[in-house]
Amino acid sequence: MNTSFLLKGFNFIYFALLAMFIPFLPVYLDNQGLSPAKIGFIIGTGGVVTIIAQPLWGMISDRTKTIRKVLLLLLVCSAVLGYLLYASASYTMLVIFAMLLYFVLMPIDPLTESLNFRIAESEGISYGSIRTYGALGYGVMALLTGYVLVYFGAHGLGLLFAASSMLGLLLCWKMPDAPVAGKPVTLNSLKQFLANRQTLLFLLLIFVSSVPARMNDTFLGVYILELGGKSQLVGQSFFIAAASEIVVFALSYRWLRSGKELITITIAGAFYFIRFFLSAWISDPHLLAYLQVLQLLTFPVFYSAAIQYLYSIVPAEWRATGQTVLALLFFGVSGILSSYAGGLLYNAFGGQTMYFCIAALSLAGTLFGFGLHRRYVA
Repeated sequence: MNTSFLLKGFNFIYFALLAMFIPFLPVYLDNQGLSPAKIGFIIGTGGVVTIIAQPLWGMISDRTKTIRKVLLLLLVCSAVLGYLLYASASYTMLVIFAMLLYFVLMPIDPLTESLNFRIAESEGISYGSIRTYGALGYGVMALLTGYVLVYFGAHGLGLLFAASSMLGLLLCWKMPDAPVAGKPVTLNSLKQFLANRQTLLFLLLIFVSSVPARMNDTFLGVYILELGGKSQLVGQSFFIAAASEIVVFALSYRWLRSGKELITITIAGAFYFIRFFLSAWISDPHLLAYLQVLQLLTFPVFYSAAIQYLYSIVPAEWRATGQTVLALLFFGVSGILSSYAGGLLYNAFGGQTMYFCIAALSLAGTLFGFGLHRRYVA
């Protein structure tokens, strides 16, 4: 079977799993009666686990020179733990299974992105043409999950998660592995990469810009419920966001230019500011859901440009680890701060104040990105 076809299918399934986990874990926890502060604690602690897990599995992949075999192991574990998570009701078991699922599910993201980029390079196709199917899978499953929760409950979601994981396992089983780097893996090359001042400033930009994005991902569903929306509307909002990414990823080969990555990231940051500032003023949950269409000018633009810039500066033999560092900042470290701080902020002052705060932080990231562009490119 065609390699790109299998990889596109795998992207569809994996990001469908993320759609059941990232936006709907807070919704499920809210339905279990947990406060925003407790929800933030669980999501934030999951970020701590992610910080440990993503570099660990990235290093294992680089050292063993295989992505596919690592993915197979992680998918089997995800199927079991995802089912157990959504079959649990006690606070203690929710924490345990959520942490374990963070440990095995989140490291799949940077490994998959590395696989996407490296196979796209080897086969002469665009990264966006592959990643488009991930956005499609995320959107379709986000929409479906909202209805599954309403009509079948969390048990139905657990079965759907396990079945989807096993389908991803079958696709991964048939996929070839990514081409390995010709250079040997050395710690010195990684130290040189991380010690570069321009690299560190770029990673700081990613962190500053990702905190508000992750806070929105974590608490958007909770805020929609607070405004009077239902679980179906939460699914629809994430479907709108993911569906808007599809065209942007698919046409990335047209709009993403080498050497223009920093200004592209800065422009995406400006649209993040507009999106979150408007979110603070909206009191109609349906309007808030429709506003998620601005995702097409934020995440896919930001993340595609960041990956391309990263691959232009990271040593070839450390690409999987470099991709892990990027994902670690966007989904791990930023997730910790956004979940802990967002939970406390939401609990104390409400969703509107939280959105004003993350809009201000997005504006700060935009100004920082513009400064880096002026310093290193302009």
